[in-house]
Amino acid sequence: MCTYQTEHLALRASAKGPTGWIGVTDASVYFDHPTHFRAEHALSIDFLNPSKGPSARVALEMDVVSARALAQGILDALASVPAGLLAAG
Repeated sequence: MCTYQTEHLALRASAKGPTGWIGVTDASVYFDHPTHFRAEHALSIDFLNPSKGPSARVALEMDVVSARALAQGILDALASVPAGLLAAG
């Protein structure tokens, strides 16, 4: 069953794709049937810059255990950074 539940996020980031580094302005996060990952369902994250066209995209598909580990790893990494370094911008 597809939920079509998608989270859209504005980002300030860079990602390396097949043609080199691209500026990333948006992300979409959703749980659905994967395109390439061998599983019935997967958490997918698309990092993209719509103003640069469809080739300015990096996609990630993973199982639930990996998605939770990635989310926790991000939180743990940020928790270990001194507060003065976490200023936005």
